[in-house]
Amino acid sequence: MKKKLASLLAAGVVSLAAFHAYAADEVTLQLKWVTQAQFAGYYVAKDKGFYEEEGLDVEIKPGGPDIAPAQVIAGGGADVIVDWMPSALATREKGVPLVNIAQPFKKSGMMLTCLKESGVETPEDFKGKTLGVWFFGNEYPFLSWMAHLNIPTDGGPDGVTVLKQGFNVDPLIQKQAACISTMTYNEYWQVIDAGIKPEDLVTFKYEDQGVATLEDGLYVLEDKLKDPAFKEKMVKFVRASMKGWKYAEENPDEAAEIVLENDSTGAQTEEHQKRMMGEIAKLTAGSNGALDEADYKRTVESLLAGGSDPVISKEPEGAWTHEITDEALK
Repeated sequence: MKKKLASLLAAGVVSLAAFHAYAADEVTLQLKWVTQAQFAGYYVAKDKGFYEEEGLDVEIKPGGPDIAPAQVIAGGGADVIVDWMPSALATREKGVPLVNIAQPFKKSGMMLTCLKESGVETPEDFKGKTLGVWFFGNEYPFLSWMAHLNIPTDGGPDGVTVLKQGFNVDPLIQKQAACISTMTYNEYWQVIDAGIKPEDLVTFKYEDQGVATLEDGLYVLEDKLKDPAFKEKMVKFVRASMKGWKYAEENPDEAAEIVLENDSTGAQTEEHQKRMMGEIAKLTAGSNGALDEADYKRTVESLLAGGSDPVISKEPEGAWTHEITDEALK
């Protein structure tokens, strides 16, 4: 009798597993950059079974220097993407109707990191200097900030010379630029690891300068939101993802280990990922996933205030929705 019961239970477990595998809704997430703790919440949600609990089968696609998430989703290669709002709004204005459905990151991690010996102590000192700037959609916050400061970006003694910075810190190490673009959780530490002491650096956080724009939001194509089945799938995805983010905040070292397990390149180190996760937790803290309208308005105002060359030319309409997070956070 016991054997029969055991076999029946085993069969039940197998059929239940088969049912879940069969019934799982597939979701493809395109990340903004390579596998690292910047995206820990999604890897944690997958590893801990939070997606599975929602009946989802989530594929997480790493990004890279030659991958533009907006192009991937426009071409049908993803259901949802991670992108920065300046890039997403500029892309929307150009005809790819991206909509923010959730905002796990509350704060910006972007900053300019400068060599003290270059004579930069305040933003006024940028004039006449060469500054390293990332492009591929990452330049918008910088251009917006310079517009706020009324500093031209075409060189000269009263302007700045923009050096197109690769996704590394070489221009600062090699002294080709007085300042470079860094994230609090990544490139800044690469500068430190290269042997430059914190006291030999001056940093300007966009957050502290009052020009921070929203980073690492979740975006989908507008027309997809007309499909109730897709919306329901996104509600489940956002709910599970935010569960992953909060777990990562509370268990940063474990979250970093999960990220490392998912790094197929083997390029990441434990020290760097644990350090990164500690910094990322500061940026996601205070967000339940719902976009804060005040943060959105601040971002839009910053992007519109670009003088003769604003990042966006008009106030966006329909660029975000609370429909998904309202359901997900119930």
